[in-house]
Amino acid sequence: METLQRMANRGSISTGYDIDNSVKLEADNNEWFYNASPTAGNRRTFTFSFWIKRSALGTVNASGTQYVAGQGQHGRMFFSGDYFQFRFDDGHTVRDMTTKHRDPSAWLHVVVAVDSNQVSSSNRVKIYFNGVQTTTVEHDGGSYPDIEDQGAWFNTNYLTIGTGPFGGSYNVGDGDYDMRGYLADFAAVDGTQYAPTDFGEFDEDSGIWKPKDLSDITWGDEGFYLKFDDSSSLGADSSGNSNNLTENNIAAADQSTDTPTNNFCIGNDLVNFAPGSQTLIEGSTKFTNPSGQNWQSITGTFGLTSGKWYWEFKTNGTGAFVGISDVEDDVIPQNTGGYFLGYGDDDSATTNSLGMYSYNGAIYNDAGSVSGDDYSTSEIVGVALDMDNRKIHFAVDNTWAGSSDPANNTNGATWNTSWTDTVHPAFSCAQNNNVEVNYGGFTNISISSAASDANGYGTFEYAPPTGFYALCTKNLSEFGG
Repeated sequence: METLQRMANRGSISTGYDIDNSVKLEADNNEWFYNASPTAGNRRTFTFSFWIKRSALGTVNASGTQYVAGQGQHGRMFFSGDYFQFRFDDGHTVRDMTTKHRDPSAWLHVVVAVDSNQVSSSNRVKIYFNGVQTTTVEHDGGSYPDIEDQGAWFNTNYLTIGTGPFGGSYNVGDGDYDMRGYLADFAAVDGTQYAPTDFGEFDEDSGIWKPKDLSDITWGDEGFYLKFDDSSSLGADSSGNSNNLTENNIAAADQSTDTPTNNFCIGNDLVNFAPGSQTLIEGSTKFTNPSGQNWQSITGTFGLTSGKWYWEFKTNGTGAFVGISDVEDDVIPQNTGGYFLGYGDDDSATTNSLGMYSYNGAIYNDAGSVSGDDYSTSEIVGVALDMDNRKIHFAVDNTWAGSSDPANNTNGATWNTSWTDTVHPAFSCAQNNNVEVNYGGFTNISISSAASDANGYGTFEYAPPTGFYALCTKNLSEFGG
């Protein structure tokens, strides 16, 4: 399995400034923002700053590229082959082909700072990842902008966030270029080439790059700032300019509390065995396994060694497991024959894993099986993982299976002592089924009660048991993990 980028921001540090919300964007739903008729601004000098959590990697749409933003025919900012590229205009593309951004567990901060008035050509477009400038760049058949060039950005052409404007005459968003993931604190500055330190800073203790308050930014007349903090108007501009963007297929439910300052667990696209057919969508909270595919399993992005944790799960059929997997169980993304969690001695079982089966409610693992409770498409399964006592409890519509009581450490299933000290949340899905998971930051599961943990984190259908917490980095920093 590919190694994650360990120095990336995972939101686990005290920042002094909190980003409260992000927006989830999904290619399958054609979710994006747009301004059909923007007013022209400064086309020579401008800055983009945004935080992104890429929930799906590689090729997820027809074009093979995931657009963060685009304007007209030649304004382009996107990931292709997991490399980041920025096009100033036709013939002037700057791209970093040395670093693949393939860490679905972390938030990435990107700054593109442009000033074509600069004498030195390399100062005309500067790209920063988590506060560090990338200097090993290529030009896609072109070069840096010529001095005093006017680019394709901040003109009057159709502007999009979350896709590229390639439909029709470049005057509508095009689903072939949509991104999958989360965006937070999207800033577009008209007329100033800012440094990354105007948007973020390195934490004194950890050295991790973290966001800053943007109240001192001079936005310019056509700048805009998307905080995604108003669920009734997620495209609202917070710069004071009223340069609001229109939502396309975006609803209040697409607002998320998964942010760079409180990062939540999601499904890990790096362990999706067949991403071209099996899909991990909706911010990596929904896994679909189509007809003709074998069982497959997905783990969460967080590895846990201590603490008490809660999440919820739902399936659309009878072919599902929910549970945990040893972090060293590398068969989940590797096996062509299909694998599912902890099913006794069956050849298709994953080693070092445990799961409650939807069909009969049995809790299977490599230490044997115990009684659980079956669950149907209308029911929500609650999972309470007690790493301190090495027990896991399952509830179906808030009734704990096997007379267990996680708050009082009564009953519950355990797992083999041969496992390592670290486990991941995990789930399995049979062919022609889909499953959905809710770790608390975002979910596609319909929630009516909006319960949170004792710290106020997470949005769940049922309140976590006393002493159990949502899988987010603010909780991990307090209780371990």
